[in-house]
Order: sequence, then C-alpha cells, then structure tokens
Amino acid sequence: MPEPLPEPESDASATSRSLWGLLGALGLLAVLAGGGVWFLSKSDSSTGSASSSTGASAVPIPSVAFTDVTRSAGITFQHVNGATGDKFLPETMGGGVAFLDYDADGRPDLLLINSGSWAPSAAATGSGLAPQPSLALYHNETPPRGEPRFRDVTAGSGLEVALYGMGVAVGDYDNDGLPDLYVTAVGRNRLFRNLGNGRFEDVTASTGVGGSEKQWSTAAAWMDIDNDGDLDLLVLNYVEWSPDLDRAVNNQLAGVGRAYGRPWSFPGTLPRLYRNDGGGRFTDVSKGSGLEVRNPATGLPMAKSLAVAPIDLNNDGFIDFVVANDTVQNFVFTNRHDGTFAEVGVASGVAFDPYGQTRGAMGIDAARFRNDSTLGIAIGNFANEMNALYVLRPATRDLVFTDEAVSEGLGPASRQLLKFGLFFFDYDLDGRLDVLTANGHLAEEIERIQPGVHYRQPAQLFWNAGGAAGTTFVPVDVAHSGADLARPVVGRGSAYADIDGDGDPDVVITQINGPPMLLRNDQKLGHHWVRFQLRGTRSNRDAIGAWVTVRSGGMTQSRQVMPTRSYLSQSELPITFGLGGGSRVDEVIVTWPGGRTQTVDAVKLDTLNQVTEP
Repeated sequence: MPEPLPEPESDASATSRSLWGLLGALGLLAVLAGGGVWFLSKSDSSTGSASSSTGASAVPIPSVAFTDVTRSAGITFQHVNGATGDKFLPETMGGGVAFLDYDADGRPDLLLINSGSWAPSAAATGSGLAPQPSLALYHNETPPRGEPRFRDVTAGSGLEVALYGMGVAVGDYDNDGLPDLYVTAVGRNRLFRNLGNGRFEDVTASTGVGGSEKQWSTAAAWMDIDNDGDLDLLVLNYVEWSPDLDRAVNNQLAGVGRAYGRPWSFPGTLPRLYRNDGGGRFTDVSKGSGLEVRNPATGLPMAKSLAVAPIDLNNDGFIDFVVANDTVQNFVFTNRHDGTFAEVGVASGVAFDPYGQTRGAMGIDAARFRNDSTLGIAIGNFANEMNALYVLRPATRDLVFTDEAVSEGLGPASRQLLKFGLFFFDYDLDGRLDVLTANGHLAEEIERIQPGVHYRQPAQLFWNAGGAAGTTFVPVDVAHSGADLARPVVGRGSAYADIDGDGDPDVVITQINGPPMLLRNDQKLGHHWVRFQLRGTRSNRDAIGAWVTVRSGGMTQSRQVMPTRSYLSQSELPITFGLGGGSRVDEVIVTWPGGRTQTVDAVKLDTLNQVTEP
C-alpha cells in the first residue's frame, strides 16, 4: 500500500446539477435526438467550453504550448472506420493508442489501433469483415531532447492483421522484459507476444484469450489480481451487437434519417477475466469471480463498459478496479484476495451521479490529485453531462466517494463537450496532477440540428491550481495552451509519454476516420523533475500496481505504475514527478504490489532512475 500521506487541510462540498433532472423539460429534444445519454447536446453558453475564460482565477495559469508534430515526426497513420452510410455503431467508437517501449531502448514507441471496412455482405447478413487496414507500430528514433522522429516499422512486425480494432492493453505477461500486446476488437481479440527484434507472434489461439467472434470488446487491462508475480488479463465488453441487430434497432434522427443507435437499444454484456497460469497458459475465471453483474430483476447482463481504472482503492495491497459504463451504472470491484471480487458501486457512491441517475461514461482515470491520501476517480461523460470527480476522503473507514466535480472545477466547463479520453498528468511539472480530456461528437450531422454544437471538438485542459484559485482545477484557455491543442478533432483515445527525453509529458490524441495528433509539450518553466522506471522481481516485471511516493521540500506526491488509463489506451510505464520550484528530493519510497516497501537512495534529478525490487 502507498506510504501514508498528509491529510488535506479542508473538506470541500460536492454539488452537481443533473442533466437527467433537466430532461423532463426537454422531452421533445430527447425524442428527436435519440434519447438517453446519446441524444444531442443542448447548447448552453453558461456552461463554458474548451476555451473557457480563466480570468476569475487569482493565480496566474502557466503558459505551456503543445505543438502538433505529427507529420514532422513521420507519423502518417489514418484511422479508418468503414462508414458508408449504414450507421453501424462501432464506426463512431474506436481508435485506441499506446505508448510502449517495445524494444527496451528507453524511448517510448507508438502503437495506433485501426478499425476497418465492413464486408460488402455485412450490411445484409452480418457475415464478416473485408480486408482491414492494419495496426500501426512506430519506432521512436528521437535524439535526446531533439526533434521528435518516428519510423513506421509495421511491415514485417507480425502486427499486419485484419480486425476491426478498438483498444489495446500493454503488459509483459511472460516476464521476459519485453511488453506484449492485447488488442480488442469487434469480433475476436488478439494477443501478440513480443519476440524481440521488432517481431510479434499471434498467440491468441494457444493462450485461449481471444473470446468470441460475436463479442464487441473495448477496454482491457493487465494487472496482477492475486500478487503471484505475473499479469492477469481483464477484458471489458460494450454491448451485444451485430449488423443485423443494428439494422433492426433502426435508430432514426428527425431531419436526418438513420443515425447511430443508442446503447440502451442493445443488450448488455459480461466481462472476461483470464488468470495467468504461467508458461503461456491462461484460464478463464470469469464465472464465479464476482465480475458478471446481472440485472437482479431479469437476470440479464448489465455491463456496457468502455473504460477501466485499476487501482488499490482500500490500501490493502491488492488491485481493485472501477469500470466506466455507458447509460448503466458504473461498477466498483474490490479484491477479496481469493481470486474473486465484490461489486460495491452503489454503496461506494460511484455507480450514479449525485441525483441517482446513470450517465454516458467514456474515459476514466484515478489518482491522488491533492498530494495527500485523497483519492480521486475522474470520468469523462457524454455531451450535456459534466465530468465526474468521485473523491474518497482519507481516514474514512468505509469506501464512500462523493462527486466533487463542481466544487473542484472539473465539471461546469466540461458540460457542453462530449468527452472520451481522460487522464491525470503533470504537464507543467509543478508537482500537481492536471487533467486532459479528448473530445468529439458521435453525429456528423449534429451541426445541422443544433447550431453551436460541433462534431469536431477541441481537447480540454484543466490546470491544478492546488486550491489557490478557490478551486482545484482551472480550465486553460488557448492563450495558455497553444492553438494546436485547441484544434477541433473527433477525439477518442489519448495517452501521454515523454517522447523526447526532456522530462515533460507529451500527448497523443486519436480521432475517428482521421490522423492522430502527436502534441509535443514545449513548456519552458524551468522546473526540475525526476522519473522512475521500476522492475519487479517477486512482483510482475513491469511492477504494474506499484506506488512511488516522493517527498520534496514540504510537498508529497504519490503515483501508481499503471499504463491503463483514459479510453481504449495505454500511457508510458515510467512515472514522472515534477518538483516545481524545488531542487531536491528528500525521500522516495516504493510500495510494491502486496505492500512491501523500499526506500530509494541516491536519486538523480532531471533524469530517469531505475529501481529494481529487492
């Protein structure tokens, strides 16, 4: 469990204005737009936007430009969704991304997930897929602190596969020092074992983790659920779907015609949990694990899952996780230490919004964002719904969260946008975790129906002011983030990594049916930083689930080693701590999975420190 942290100084109240409470007065709009979380967002200038004014802040926001280096870095990838007018729901949902060091050279490489085209007969019979554009693997060849440069190394890698891809999970499941890849899809998923030298082998059949041809998998995560030293695999599914079923649902939008269907028009699903038995063997332990949540009245599967945040919620040394569900309640699974989990979403306060309503939950992340033991779970929700920020108070006996998105500044400015990717990161290296969301609507026709609401939407950056501005998070306007970050895209997946070795986190955002945006962080604030890469020996080799606590000049920060965050995506494994105006590190403590602690000596600033489990 993480080293104990200082208690917060004050308690903040949580209030939230429910979109669903407003629907009674907007019934006609709900009908026209398709209803539920998938209806079209109501324009409301009072809620703010990605360029919300920050003039009310008493604390000056740092100016940090994010520069689009996608093309200059050699990235030519184009996401293909295969849309031809049939309005199949998967066409508007996919496109994950991962930063990973696949060749262990110390630089984060880039994997982009593609979707594809439907077979000519799919619209009529649901009989399969046409040849697909493949995944894309880019090798990072950026010189130290030089201009970003990537080379497409997909050809000959073994990743040239035909699938309608969605997301990706990165983890060294065989503990050989090379990260392996699990790719989710509409249809059977794929596991690629990293053979070294830029080669991957499809071991889906031999490992038995592919699932069904009829499933639609979304988020996946590698984590060691039993602390036995190897990584197990969690795979989430969205809805029960097929082209035939989609056509039968036949969702219509007034003034437009056929439109993308609503999640509640499709049956729910169940997740899959695969226990790593070693030797390249996995056992499906889903049944009896406690993860198969069913409607108590009908017995039907409930989950419509899009994202997951694996995290030790109760400091018992075992990984738990929170699942973001679309139009049904979110789930919270606590680890019982025997290979099973208890679902406590309702009791914990995370299942619903403050008014007891479900939301359209997309991306998710969890972190100790206040530099004490307070844990926050941030979720990006649908248009006309604010971001959620479920906060667990320290020193509470029960696992009870309160949604503090309004009082903490993460909610009101986000309402108008449709949020997908979301993560915590310290973009200005001041020692406080900020938040970035990747945004974009579902319906290309939205602007014809609701002027002022856009299909392409800018990312939204929230700076963590540490409470000095009267709230924790302050929306950052274009003058303080640069025009490239504010460029409207149809955003979906997002991730971060230090691509050029200068210490600050750079960002990638994917979009539907278009190129990604690789955004170099050009902050020049003069802040020192320290980075850590952990290697497990008794723990899993990647040390996924470990915590690092850094004390420096009166500031205490705690971060978890966890690549799974955001939406369908994976960020880098190394952990970065900004030191702000500080120039020393007083103490570093690593808490390995299971709770063993280690004090790290001789920490070097402004570089990567390697730490091996004793």
